[in-house]
Amino acid sequence: MLSNIGIPGLILILVLALIIFGPKKLPEIGRAVGQTLREFKKSARELTSEVTEDIKEDIKEAKETLSK
Repeated sequence: MLSNIGIPGLILILVLALIIFGPKKLPEIGRAVGQTLREFKKSARELTSEVTEDIKEDIKEAKETLSK
């Protein structure tokens, strides 16, 4: 999705954001977006590791059941 934007598109988005939000609000918005992305990535990592652990436990239980 973002790979099709290119440099001119990014510059246009930055200029529009500067016009809409102003130079004082832009760093705050950037910081908030960064924190949100960081939290999202952390949550996704945790969810992935939980699912992986559950699958490993299920496989271990299945192997124990089959070996009996």
